[in-house]
Amino acid sequence: MMLRIGLIAFVVLSLVACEREARRFDDDPAAPVAAKLSPLQPGPTVAVRQVRGPYTYNAYGLSEGKILFNQFNCSGCHAHGGGGMGPPLMDDEWIYGSEPQNIFATIADGRPGGMPSFRERLSNDQIWRLVGYVQSMGGLLSKDAEPTRDDNMSYRPSEQRTPTAKPKTSFVPPASEH
Repeated sequence: MMLRIGLIAFVVLSLVACEREARRFDDDPAAPVAAKLSPLQPGPTVAVRQVRGPYTYNAYGLSEGKILFNQFNCSGCHAHGGGGMGPPLMDDEWIYGSEPQNIFATIADGRPGGMPSFRERLSNDQIWRLVGYVQSMGGLLSKDAEPTRDDNMSYRPSEQRTPTAKPKTSFVPPASEH
């Protein structure tokens, strides 16, 4: 009898005692509506709500975004975030906005003048992971949920050492104003 009560107590405690970070491996978040950069728009005024990326406070998701950033050769154009053919991702000037929905739209739909669309190559979940990583490169996320450092030769400081920045919109290219 005591063995049975002890076994039941053990099973109940083992089910209740272990609480871990919730990792959404099979969840596919929806695509957001891009935030507006200009108050000018055709038709009636549309309310745009602020969106927080699903991986904003998830270090595992941000690390997966870092892997995707390297696998899709984003560094080829963005030079590890410092800017090359593509704009830098580690400064305070964001051409299309630094909000998660703007970064999502840039990755998914591309931008005129060089940024290709990745909508057909990446799932929404993968794009959200990239959004989180790009924001961490710019110092826009809290330091407790940052991707880890590289274990190979470093080409720049870890994202956890990026100073917190307040981004500003530098300009909107004429082709994007329409």
